[in-house]
Amino acid sequence: MEKGIENLMSTRKCLRANFEKSKALGVSIEKAGPRFDEIIQRLPSLEAAIRPIRAQKDALGAVGGHINRAVVPATAVLKVFDAIHGLEKSLSDPQSDLPGYLGVLKRLEEALRFLGENCEMAIQWLADIVEYLEDHAVADGRFTSSMKEALTSLRELHNGEEKGRLDGGLLEVALDRLESEFRRLLVENTIPLPMSAPAFPGEQPCIAPSPLPVTVIQKLQAIIGRLIANNRLDKCISIYVEVRSTNVRASLQALNLDYLEISVSEFNDVQSIEGHIAQWGKHLEFAVKHLFEAEYKLCNDVFERIGLDVWMSCFAKIAAQAGILAFLQFGKTVTESKKDPIKLLKLLDIFASLNKLRLDFNRLFGGAACVEIQNLTRDLIKSVIEGASEIFWELLVQVELQRQMPPPPDGSVPKLVVFITDYCNKLLGDDYMSILTQVLIIERSWKQEKFQERLLINELLNIMRAVDMNLETWSKAYQDVILSFVFLMNNHWHLYKHLKGTKLGGLLGDSRLREHEQYKEYYSAFFLKESWGKLPALLSREGLILFSGGRATARDLVKKRLKAFNEAFDEMYKKQANWVMIDKDLRNKTCQLIIQAIVPVYRSYMQNYGPLVEQEGSSKYVKYTAQSLENMLNGLFHPKPVKHGSFKVRHPSGKFINVITDQNQTSPTVK
Repeated sequence: MEKGIENLMSTRKCLRANFEKSKALGVSIEKAGPRFDEIIQRLPSLEAAIRPIRAQKDALGAVGGHINRAVVPATAVLKVFDAIHGLEKSLSDPQSDLPGYLGVLKRLEEALRFLGENCEMAIQWLADIVEYLEDHAVADGRFTSSMKEALTSLRELHNGEEKGRLDGGLLEVALDRLESEFRRLLVENTIPLPMSAPAFPGEQPCIAPSPLPVTVIQKLQAIIGRLIANNRLDKCISIYVEVRSTNVRASLQALNLDYLEISVSEFNDVQSIEGHIAQWGKHLEFAVKHLFEAEYKLCNDVFERIGLDVWMSCFAKIAAQAGILAFLQFGKTVTESKKDPIKLLKLLDIFASLNKLRLDFNRLFGGAACVEIQNLTRDLIKSVIEGASEIFWELLVQVELQRQMPPPPDGSVPKLVVFITDYCNKLLGDDYMSILTQVLIIERSWKQEKFQERLLINELLNIMRAVDMNLETWSKAYQDVILSFVFLMNNHWHLYKHLKGTKLGGLLGDSRLREHEQYKEYYSAFFLKESWGKLPALLSREGLILFSGGRATARDLVKKRLKAFNEAFDEMYKKQANWVMIDKDLRNKTCQLIIQAIVPVYRSYMQNYGPLVEQEGSSKYVKYTAQSLENMLNGLFHPKPVKHGSFKVRHPSGKFINVITDQNQTSPTVK
């Protein structure tokens, strides 16, 4: 019994032990499951890792040689690459230490050059390894695929494609900072030239000094050298042109050059912009001799080490962008405006300004880079010469065409006569004679014709002969012959007075001038005789001396004669009250002659016979006193301040062109 219990206890203990073992084994099996999964997952990589062991012996042996050949250049490339990024810490701020910055940048360029030269070899050897591993199945396919992707990226870096660069863009950043420093140096040392009155012509022309300090120019040259070494010259020039042209424009803004933008349609005639044309010449001279001269010299100083073509091209861009083309285009606009004689003077002004700057233009803008400026200048000069010559040679025709127009209704001097005498004297003056001669010489040479020395003089004399013919024709157009005398008096006196002592008068000669004076006296005498000179005879004393018919008869005669005198005086005064004598001296002298012819006779007559009619409605017969007559006669022939239209000459096409365009000008008064 006891033995049976012991056996049961022993069996129970054994079962418990087996149960615990089973339980422990179950736990172990449960833990082993994930490990088996891990082993299963690692089997492919383990297989790939031991694949070379399974490769053929000769293939495994050759791999070592390929690896050894690739390791040397690859290691060198990695060392240089590390050195390049080490230089990044040495790149200082170019503003604080430009020489140090340029030195490090140069070392960076050299390192990159070495890297570029050796990287290709390393890439080639690594490519050979990948190809060998792939061909001989020495490595796993995924490994070789990854290697191929890495090599592709490396080639892109080496070739400088957009996806990256060998230095990770370090050089590009460094060069960008250098360009920024180039711009900063220019901007901070570029100041618009202050405008001042003495800077305009009237003083001796001066060459402006270089507007940048020498130390700044040296820094700019050093920066340009590094940028050129990295193919960034175009960007460098672009920055320079932008900054310097902006500066020139800022200098010109103080001159108020808005008029340069005027188009042909925005003004009616040259007189409306006459002041602008005068300004144009001064402003152009200032711009060329001060601003563009300075930029020309500075371009040479900054870019002289690169070559003539580069700095001349740079200067050409600055000049074009700064406004020289606008100056030339304004001149061209003037040549395209309507033709009139005033325009001839303005075209000569433009030619004089361009001719004065001819040597400066040839020197500054004579290079191939300035071809646009040259072409526009050439076109402008051609248009000026052709336009001025055409207007000059048409003057005679235009004066002759005026012959068919009616004369002034008030007997005054026609605007044509006033204009032509002044105009021809201007053409003969020191300001225009030599310029017009030069223009006509050039115009004749273009036509393969020789310019005769007296050609200009003879043409002006022909114009004045045409004026004389006009006066003769106009005088015959008056229905009132007395008014024609006033007209001829006015015009012959005007020609005498305004030609005497002038260059045009000198050409006509003293005898011709004396003829004008004599004609004035001749027509003055006829005027007085045929008009006011007839009035004193109306105050005859015949039949009043002896009073043969008695006092009543004498009174009737006085009344009759005073009435006739008053009627004749009123009619004459009313008719001549609207006539004009422009010249003050001629007007005063003529009035005095009339007064001397009438007033003393009237005064004496009234003193002797006035009492006879004073008692009977004196206002009916004694209408005037001697003083009132004198006052009225002194008021004759004064110019009337009225508005009038432009004087125009007829163009061969049938159209009229303006000669005088001031619509508010009163009748001219010559004192």
